[in-house]
Amino acid sequence: MSEKAADSPVNPADRIDLNDAELAKAREGILTEEQLKLIEDADRESKFRKLESSVLSKVFYGACLIVSLYHFLNPFMGSRLIPFGPPLVLEHRSLHVAMMLALGFVMYPFGGKSSYKKVAWLDWVLIALSIIAPLYVWIDYSGVIERAGMPNGNDVIIATLLIVLVLEGSRRMTGLVLPILGLIFIAYGLFGRYVPGLFMHRGYTWVQLSNHLFANTEGIYGTSVSVAASYIYLFILFGAVMSKCGMGSFFNDIAMALAGHFKGGPAKVAVISSALFGSINGSAVANVVTAGAFTIPLMKKVGYSKEFAGAVEACASVGGQALPPVMGAAAFIMAEILGVSYSVIIIHAAIPALLYYMGVLIQVHLRAGKMGLVGLPRENLPKVIDVLKDKGHLLIPIVVLLYFLLFSGTTVIYSAVITILSTIVISSLRKNTRMSFKVICDAFVDGAKQTVSVAMACACVGIIIGVTSKTGFGLNMANTIISVGQQSLLFTLIFSMITCMILGMGVPSIPAYIITAAIAAPALAKLGIPAMAAHLFAFYYAMFANLTPPVALASFAAAGIAGGDFMKTGFASVKLALAGFIVPFMFVYSPQLMLIDTTWGEGLRVVIGACIGVLLIGVAVEGYLFVKVNMLLRLIAFASALCLIDAGMMTDIIGLAGTILVVGMQYFLSRKQEPTAASTS
Repeated sequence: MSEKAADSPVNPADRIDLNDAELAKAREGILTEEQLKLIEDADRESKFRKLESSVLSKVFYGACLIVSLYHFLNPFMGSRLIPFGPPLVLEHRSLHVAMMLALGFVMYPFGGKSSYKKVAWLDWVLIALSIIAPLYVWIDYSGVIERAGMPNGNDVIIATLLIVLVLEGSRRMTGLVLPILGLIFIAYGLFGRYVPGLFMHRGYTWVQLSNHLFANTEGIYGTSVSVAASYIYLFILFGAVMSKCGMGSFFNDIAMALAGHFKGGPAKVAVISSALFGSINGSAVANVVTAGAFTIPLMKKVGYSKEFAGAVEACASVGGQALPPVMGAAAFIMAEILGVSYSVIIIHAAIPALLYYMGVLIQVHLRAGKMGLVGLPRENLPKVIDVLKDKGHLLIPIVVLLYFLLFSGTTVIYSAVITILSTIVISSLRKNTRMSFKVICDAFVDGAKQTVSVAMACACVGIIIGVTSKTGFGLNMANTIISVGQQSLLFTLIFSMITCMILGMGVPSIPAYIITAAIAAPALAKLGIPAMAAHLFAFYYAMFANLTPPVALASFAAAGIAGGDFMKTGFASVKLALAGFIVPFMFVYSPQLMLIDTTWGEGLRVVIGACIGVLLIGVAVEGYLFVKVNMLLRLIAFASALCLIDAGMMTDIIGLAGTILVVGMQYFLSRKQEPTAASTS
């Protein structure tokens, strides 16, 4: 062996065997018991009973299947296919909430010391009580509607029962934060006359308040439950079907084929695959564990630290909720609230989401360059053409979804149903993706289980939204934000950002967005910010709470897989997603970034400026471009990036001047180091 060969460093990537048993299972999305437990520990919504009674397990399986079939077939009720129905608005929503409560009381025990194998007698009582509200609505629908505002004794009893059940169900399924918020708002509705200052109102009796939350579409059975019963349920079901047919492994393989051989390849694979699947399934923690079981070991083996590897997976998984076409169902909620078509949402949301992922990829690339990391050997990677031959047909349902949503004029609900059916049919074209009848049923059951916690959170949010509309709290809050915003828009945005992130720390991102969309977004819109930008602003920071300590559920789950320190992984995630934290400020100050009221030329100029800004943020954070960047240049890079946030011509000129300085100095220093490196070799 030559002296040169003996002295050359061994590339750790060469030692990676993608056919290793553990990696192969993770690549297919098969999780170990330890990884499943990690999901349960990190995400309260995933920790539910494993029933020891085989009879009860089968009954529960059948109940979940029936619930999914009801939601799946509901759009066809009243058509030639299903001539009866459909149920009226309150009938449908009350039945949906009752189904979610009943399933939830089976799945989630009263507390940590309760049995996770048996359903307690109290839970059976609560399940029976859950059925009362929809029965009451279905039996006396016209009476409930006509008496709204003037309820009788039975109305008050049913309303009280429903509120208690929703608060308890939400506590079990999402934690304490949301029901405590609900109780605070109820107390505000009852005793608002004693609140000093701007937020004082005349106060309402329990009869008035409870009836408002029960007997109309502004309370528990309001917009949030409507969205959960239609869009959210069907798209969670779509994600469950896609998971069962092997879409996760397809995303892993195509990302490996496209990016695995580049610098720090496994980290780029994690970003691409988790972004794609995160957009569909909408669950950041589950996505972290499922994709991270494959990508995090690869990142560690090529040389990334445990904390950085965990942070990459967390950031990639969380950002999927903002990435079109599905956006984890958030796009459909925005469309419902704003009263615009789905196609409008994804057009405006696309560039900010791509900028977020561009920021993560740039930092991953610069970190690899700074550490001298390389990619995986090409011979160890799948080829793009082979991956497409094997599972490329699974892209067809996504194309079908986009076609029906964007071009056919079909409603979102019908588009979702057609896409689910097309997924089942198209997956059967190849043996390796074909789903048996049992697997299809399993997907429908998983869809029901995954929807329960989100649906209950939406029902509890209905209490908050109902009190807000009844008392005028939302209008008063909007006026307060507007008065502050007239003094300083930046301060108002920072205040709104902190509020959204605090809410998101204890609440799933979709309910957190619904609350902030009802309170903060209208105020931001009245300050001259486009309504679309205001709503996306609220959603981004509700979503980022999954990354931000002290809670940071996605970051902590990733740390568990990587074996890293939890808090260090959380702060590494914030650092890695820094460009993403700034992107919402970019599109608020420069709505052209969302292609709002702009020409193609102006939009292109703003997008190019934003891309340069994201690059400079990565340089400032990592301290590397062509060579290491000193602190002065890092500060110049960050300041230049901030200048490029504003779409003004002068700020763009200053930002570009700073960019030229940073890149020019780096290029000069890299050329200067080349002869030195050559002379020492």
